[in-house]
Amino acid sequence: MRVSVRLFARLRELAGTDTVVRDVASGSAVGDVWASLVREWPQMDAFQSTVSAAVNAEYARMTREVADGDEIAFLPPVSGG
Repeated sequence: MRVSVRLFARLRELAGTDTVVRDVASGSAVGDVWASLVREWPQMDAFQSTVSAAVNAEYARMTREVADGDEIAFLPPVSGG
């Protein structure tokens, strides 16, 4: 299965891009996609406990199963005023 991954804010900066494509096994969850990113960009691990995820523009838990063609977004916490 192939999914596209959108990265925002600091995650985008760490990866050097806002979109990556991942091939994942059938039955994979959002958390598995996140783990693949951390393997490639270990600095992202610092966001493990605070990152939010969305699948096809709807917030999702890390345990949600993904499907072929899904768009997964990872959003770190942001601050500002």
